[in-house]
Amino acid sequence: MALFRSSNRNVFQPTAYGYSHRRRRVPRWLVLILTGIVLGAGGVLFLQKSYGPQRLTIEQSQLLQNDLNSANLDKQRLRAQLDARTDDVANSKATVSTLESKLQQSQKQIPKLKSDLELLIQAIPADPRGTNPGIRAIALTDANGELDYKILIMQNKEGNPTFTGQMQLRISGYYPSGKVATIETDPTDVSVDYYNQIQGSAPLPESFTPRHVTVLITDPDTKKLVASRTERVARQ
Repeated sequence: MALFRSSNRNVFQPTAYGYSHRRRRVPRWLVLILTGIVLGAGGVLFLQKSYGPQRLTIEQSQLLQNDLNSANLDKQRLRAQLDARTDDVANSKATVSTLESKLQQSQKQIPKLKSDLELLIQAIPADPRGTNPGIRAIALTDANGELDYKILIMQNKEGNPTFTGQMQLRISGYYPSGKVATIETDPTDVSVDYYNQIQGSAPLPESFTPRHVTVLITDPDTKKLVASRTERVARQ
């Protein structure tokens, strides 16, 4: 009887309905990850396009490159100017140092020069009128319509109280017609410690030739004449 048995073997069926093919479903977690990646990439692209820097065209890139080159040239120019200014500052410092050295040397010579000047002043003859203060020396020059003057006023000794007064010039001369005239300048304030050299110029009338000048020094309170001296005008 075994010869008549079927050769087909019974195969185990997992279900009562027989064997069936099932599709495998994609895991939900993988779907969520892929969805997140897609959404994230889309968001990045959106933000970059909406708020990020725009891509430049070829012309814009060229303009940007030109601006960059110009900025580099300006930087080099400013650097050169800075270097030049730095050199100027260094040279100025060297000049200042040299001047300071010369100033110190000059200051050392001041006492000797002052002593020599004192000797020269003492050697100047006293005012012939013997007044105090006295007019020790006068230098007068007729220069192109003006009278240039240098006047040395000096007290008889050092340490006297400072003298304050007024000085006036009385100028005598003539015009081309032969007319003789005398003009007077406005009084000016003067002060003398031991000595004082006063220099300046006084305007003259047109075509007027000065010949003699009398220097008058008065007391401003009493209007009394303190000193006077007359000198001849030299011509250039």
